[in-house]
Amino acid sequence: MKPSNEELFARAQARIPAGVNSPVRAFRAVGGAPRFFERASGAHLWDVEGRRYIDYVGSWGPMVAGHTHPRVVEAVQAAASRALSFGAPTVAEVEMAELLCRLVPSLELVRLVSSGTEATMTAIRLARGFTGRDLIVKFEGCYHGHADALLVKAGSGALTFGHPSSAGVPAQTAAHTLVLDYNDAAKVRALFGQHGAEIAGVIVEPVAGNMNLVLPAPGFLETLREQCTQHGAVLIFDEVMTGFRVAAGGAQARYGIRPDLTTLGKVIGGGLPVAAVGGRRDIMQCIAPLGPVYQAGTLSGNPVAVAAGLATLKLVDTPEFQPRIEATTRSLVAGLAAAAKRAGVTFASQSIGSMFGIYFRATPPTSFAEVMQCDAQRFNRFFQSMLAQGIYLAPSAYEAGFVSSAHDAADVEQTLVAANEAFGSAS
Repeated sequence: MKPSNEELFARAQARIPAGVNSPVRAFRAVGGAPRFFERASGAHLWDVEGRRYIDYVGSWGPMVAGHTHPRVVEAVQAAASRALSFGAPTVAEVEMAELLCRLVPSLELVRLVSSGTEATMTAIRLARGFTGRDLIVKFEGCYHGHADALLVKAGSGALTFGHPSSAGVPAQTAAHTLVLDYNDAAKVRALFGQHGAEIAGVIVEPVAGNMNLVLPAPGFLETLREQCTQHGAVLIFDEVMTGFRVAAGGAQARYGIRPDLTTLGKVIGGGLPVAAVGGRRDIMQCIAPLGPVYQAGTLSGNPVAVAAGLATLKLVDTPEFQPRIEATTRSLVAGLAAAAKRAGVTFASQSIGSMFGIYFRATPPTSFAEVMQCDAQRFNRFFQSMLAQGIYLAPSAYEAGFVSSAHDAADVEQTLVAANEAFGSAS
């Protein structure tokens, strides 16, 4: 007999901190035992107990084409049959770089790495190396990986556990990171007026997805671009989450703002560990071996991972892909809002591309402070009811949701049927 989720969780906790290899997976925010999954297909997951779930986590974003898409699996199998790793250049790396530079407006040169954290860490180092300055500006609630300099008022799992800054980060490191309120353009201008000559760069999620989904206010991204240009700072768009989710060319294509550097991940690996940092040629030429900013990685550009990413990006790079997946996402959030209204529950929802946010408050939040006004306990009750009915949402009130091209009208309808009951549990 197969072990249950609860039995596996108990076993895992004996050898793995909290029983998980990434904090939010532990279900501590929502309670209960996490689900241990053993297979997936399209929009669906099956846990070790054989229960099927409609998946709105999508491995936290990468599975834009759904799980185990035949073309992606075929590409991975073919690559694995040739070699698991070379530690040397491959044709696929060149093809990946060329495709990324064609799809993402700001990319002139790109360096492949293995994780979003590695990409943002490298972007920060590049900004400092290029400008000769130390200060980095970020925004409260935005998460850019777990590098020391960026774990200052972070989002994602840091918000879930109520510890926006991590232990183990030296005070001297944190002192070089300045934190502003997301969407507050006036504070951006004031900070640059005071410290503009010392700021190496500004890093931002152009659409925030790690404090739930928060859209940029009109003029906010434009102000970042204006101030960075005026003061010679590097504007970094962290598109690890938004890349190929909010538009084929990312948030920068959707909003028409050209950053100096861009970090990518998730979708570009198709479920395997690939990420990238890229941007202006003059900045990217500062990276080793062309320049003095060092970066290296044994598994960077791994052929199996790149094969998965290339196959996924080729699926995304079709005229019908984005309109179809956006329509499905809009249908989902509109249906959830209507169900909440019928139940008399204070609730809001919104989407952009194939990302969505649900909030137990009257209107979608525009800042970290407003996110923290959401009723997390109501979300937890809603989450547990949906889970029991086979709907797998992110186990935290502070995470965006994701729709894949594999989700269809029947999946949305089943989700809304479950929501009708779950809103009763949340009230």
